[in-house]
Amino acid sequence: MTIVLLAVLVLLIAVVIGVAGGRTRAGAVVVYMLSALAAAAILVVAFARVAAAPETIVLPLGIPWLGLRLRIDALAAFFLVVVNLGAAAASVYAIGYGQHERAPHRVVPFYPAFLAGMNLVLLADDAFAFLFGWEFMSLASWALVMAYHRDGANRHAGYVYLVMASFGTLSLLLAFGLLAGAGGGYGFDAMRTAREPAGIAFLVLVLALLGAGSKAGLVPLHVWLPLAHPAAPSHVSALMSGVMTKVAVYGFIRIMFDLVGHAPWWWGIIVLVIAAATAVLGVLYALMQHDLKRLLAYHTVENIGIIFIGLGLALAFGANGMGEAAALALTAGLFHVFNHAVFKSLLFFGAGAVLAATGARDMEHLGGLIHRMPTTALAFLVGCIAISALPPLNGFASEWLLFQAIVLGTGLPQWGLKFVVPAVGATLALSAALAAACFVKAFGITFLGRPRTPGAASAREVDPFSRGSIIAFALLCVAAGTLPGLAVDWIQPVVGSLLDGAVLRDQADMAWLTLVPVDWDRSSYNGLIVLVFVLVSALVVAAAIHRFASRRLRRSPPWDCGFPDADPATQYTAGSFAQPIRRVYGTLAFAARETVDMPRPGDTRAARFTVRIRDLVWEWLYAPIAAAVERAADALNQLQFLTIRRYLTFVFASLVVLLLVLALWRP
Repeated sequence: MTIVLLAVLVLLIAVVIGVAGGRTRAGAVVVYMLSALAAAAILVVAFARVAAAPETIVLPLGIPWLGLRLRIDALAAFFLVVVNLGAAAASVYAIGYGQHERAPHRVVPFYPAFLAGMNLVLLADDAFAFLFGWEFMSLASWALVMAYHRDGANRHAGYVYLVMASFGTLSLLLAFGLLAGAGGGYGFDAMRTAREPAGIAFLVLVLALLGAGSKAGLVPLHVWLPLAHPAAPSHVSALMSGVMTKVAVYGFIRIMFDLVGHAPWWWGIIVLVIAAATAVLGVLYALMQHDLKRLLAYHTVENIGIIFIGLGLALAFGANGMGEAAALALTAGLFHVFNHAVFKSLLFFGAGAVLAATGARDMEHLGGLIHRMPTTALAFLVGCIAISALPPLNGFASEWLLFQAIVLGTGLPQWGLKFVVPAVGATLALSAALAAACFVKAFGITFLGRPRTPGAASAREVDPFSRGSIIAFALLCVAAGTLPGLAVDWIQPVVGSLLDGAVLRDQADMAWLTLVPVDWDRSSYNGLIVLVFVLVSALVVAAAIHRFASRRLRRSPPWDCGFPDADPATQYTAGSFAQPIRRVYGTLAFAARETVDMPRPGDTRAARFTVRIRDLVWEWLYAPIAAAVERAADALNQLQFLTIRRYLTFVFASLVVLLLVLALWRP
């Protein structure tokens, strides 16, 4: 705990250095180096503390009669690893990427503050410390989103993010108030020992979904995420998407699995339905995007849905006393927390490298980068395979575990769960297939084909710091996917602490490091064998082609398929990839509308094809609320222009009303 607190202190010192020297290149490098060292120190300590006994410290701060209670247990240690692994890599990446920042003094001071806020949330052992860290994290990240505030779209993103963050904090404040009860036990120890009535516990679930879900990106609370993540600098986007959303997942797990500790079976249905809708809508929205960073942001929504599917299954299994199945579902969810933090950070690092090299995020302005940025292209391809849940990478390993947990759902006794769990499995399979299609588009349009703009044609590889972070996370995707049993064993102390000791069997003892979540007869997976098979098959096929293929030069008219000339405009576009899926799902999910303006013969004006996609969640839910708030604000604004006599009348009327309330309230 002392080492972790000293590292957090280093981050706060880095804030001061950023304020003083953030405008200079040297000052920025110092801040990012200190951030990397602090994150690495916490990472090492937390990795060792996952299987250790909890450690608590009370500082003379916070609520006077309670103090500032901080604690590292298995759950906090696991998420500290996730957060600081991403933070360390992003800090190293930023040493090189930071030289491209247009306004470094608006980024550098808030960056270590953002890291400190996330760590404080994970260390908190009372409601005050948790909410203080939560708000610190939210405000620092909001400042980073507003770094390029002269852009109107960024200002709008910052405004929406701030409103949703405030709403989430209010929801969590109310949840902790209900858990504390009339006795005011704001320490987490007191909340664990209390047992709330069923109605109060259900309200806590709703508030936890609203509070943590708004920060994580659950539908329909996700509207800020695709606005804010692309607006921030790329290394901050990687942290917000790959790491900060996991702090929100931690908040939900801490409240529902640790502090509440008991749940009826139908709570699982609520979480599963919301999670399944989040996964499918997230990937559908991602498919429609042309902006590379916005596409990745929507895929965060999808993966948060996948994580919450695991949590919903764990709640349902736990309520029915199915300890091994609950352990499998929770393991799958936590493993996907780690995996998503890795491959989503990798993809945002790659998108940042593309942006730095070309000056563009729109895929329609890219193309051909595999020849100009081969290292970035290969690493980005690894991330695309991982997020598409294809073997033998880490995204497949965690989603495969989740499917095994869904299969065990046939043993649940309630008919509601018997219907919902298979439906959730189908939506999970659909989201995985759509994710693969989406990243075929993302990689193909960005890196393959021919350059569509001079910026793409003149692109070059980025600096060594950025490439080092990208390569390291690509290798980590391969390692976690080929040796998933080691990661599953490492997670088990966390699972056991949340499920009264229920854990999976030791996977490291399995032959050839095979992953066996249930038993050998039902399911097993060996990522190492799959990797060897893929590599050997590829080498054999390549050798056979080079050995037996004809080397004769043949000239013939090519099958052009729309390529009669070398104009890059004749290539497939991002819209071309999305069109078939948009026509299947677009009317229902986006109210999509296609308009074709084809001139008559002899008319020389250009034909025009336009597509309009609407965000129905925003239009149906948030736009009416925003309009009502604006009307109320305009009405209340009239109070500023009253005469002194009317003000005195209002004061007198308010006093009379308060006296009447007190008179009626007295027994």
